[in-house]
Amino acid sequence: MTHLWIRAEQRPQEERVGITPEGVRALVGSGYRVTIEESLQRALPLGPYLGAGARAAAFASWPDAPDDAIIFGLKELPADGTPLRHRHIFFGHAFKGQPAGQVLLARFRAGGGVLHDLEYLTDEQGRRVAAFGYWAGYAGAAVSLLAYGAQARGGICAPVARFADQAALRAAAAQALEGLELPRALIIGALGRVGRGAGDLCRALGPAVTEWDMAETAHGGPFPEVLAHEVFLNCILARPGTPVFVPAEAARAPRALRIIGDIACDPDSDFSPIKVYDRVTDWARPVLRVAGQPPLDVMAIDNLPSLLPVESSQDFAAQLLPHLLTLDRMEEGVWARARAEFERHINEVTR
Repeated sequence: MTHLWIRAEQRPQEERVGITPEGVRALVGSGYRVTIEESLQRALPLGPYLGAGARAAAFASWPDAPDDAIIFGLKELPADGTPLRHRHIFFGHAFKGQPAGQVLLARFRAGGGVLHDLEYLTDEQGRRVAAFGYWAGYAGAAVSLLAYGAQARGGICAPVARFADQAALRAAAAQALEGLELPRALIIGALGRVGRGAGDLCRALGPAVTEWDMAETAHGGPFPEVLAHEVFLNCILARPGTPVFVPAEAARAPRALRIIGDIACDPDSDFSPIKVYDRVTDWARPVLRVAGQPPLDVMAIDNLPSLLPVESSQDFAAQLLPHLLTLDRMEEGVWARARAEFERHINEVTR
């Protein structure tokens, strides 16, 4: 019997979950065994999961799960260096040269486990089958506009926290812009999930939006238009061949640009298209000021959908469930493709 073990997220402020109680009911009804860890911060309560047929386990007990359990989470594991022996499903951020990713792969190599990275679950055409992108774009655009409003008033973006729902987030961003001349926003990656979310938020609040996608960036740069907008929202996943949109010297160049929302947020990747900063930001300090005259702030929060944990969890879980229902055939389809990607990168670490 295939056993899915839903681990509790151990990262502070991470309330999302990749499956709903309805999804658990579907898995149990299809003959799967489901275990879910107790959590004090999960956005969806434990009771309905148990009512759907899952069994409860203690918080963070997944290292002691049976060898055949498939450990399912979203964000990173504790960086304690222990070997990883299970099959894991989560966002590993390990395949694009990230230093922490190399450490993670070494842990899998040491323990003999396997990572099926959620970012690399793709269909036959290479398209991701499940993503939090829309809500990352929506929340990332909102926080970027919060940052614009704070900067325009002579300050810097205040800490952010979970919002009750998207209406509350939208209202906060609208209040930040109240009384100000609205900025012009450039969205690169406008046709993807992330870009659509960012565009919807901007259009709801009134900033003029310029939308670019592959056709507008195919020439490879430079891109002076980025510096001509007050707000730039990067919604393109970093990968080999991604052009540089904001070179390091842009911080010192004449520019209208005041806020960069790096919603794709991969600053330590070899392929990052934003070269004026080198680390993620967080809820306590949403932006990094990288230039002072005139100011330039970078928003690079790497768990933006967690600001709207209920909506984003429900959306992602609905996308992923059809594939979780094929976990008894992990040698096929999306799971096989993800494993092949893992094997390629872990072999490179070995060499």
